[in-house]
Amino acid sequence: MSEEKELTGKEKILAELKTLEYEFTVELPRALRTAAALGDLSENSEYKYARERQDYVRARIRQLQQQMAKLSSIDLSRLPTDRANYGSTLLLRDLDRDTEITYRLVTPEEADYEKGLLSTSSPIGKSLLNKEEGDEIKVQTPAGTRVFEIVKLTTIHDEE
Repeated sequence: MSEEKELTGKEKILAELKTLEYEFTVELPRALRTAAALGDLSENSEYKYARERQDYVRARIRQLQQQMAKLSSIDLSRLPTDRANYGSTLLLRDLDRDTEITYRLVTPEEADYEKGLLSTSSPIGKSLLNKEEGDEIKVQTPAGTRVFEIVKLTTIHDEE
């Protein structure tokens, strides 16, 4: 049994981009030609659907290209080595519940709360930025204020 490797945010974007570009350049033109061959385009639902799908795919490709440009512009050498920032993994103790949880700070595109991938633009993510081990953080959540202590901080530089 092979273990599936978890894709990074950048790899996910590239995979979706590749799939959509193939659809946009190969599959949709073929669908449009086939639908156009059926005749009257004013009442041709296949043609209408293919055109709408083409518009959606074009917009999504543009959006993914912008996300890739943003990810590529992150200068890892400028990220702090001693404070939480993009790519940092933090072990937090919830002081009210006396539980521990681990989060990794990522871009909004990479975020997946269930997997512990927290966006740097989320309420908890924002409150953790530029904090150090031992710091206490108060976070306003929909359920009320929560207080965390940073037990352990591993920056992106520690993982290289």
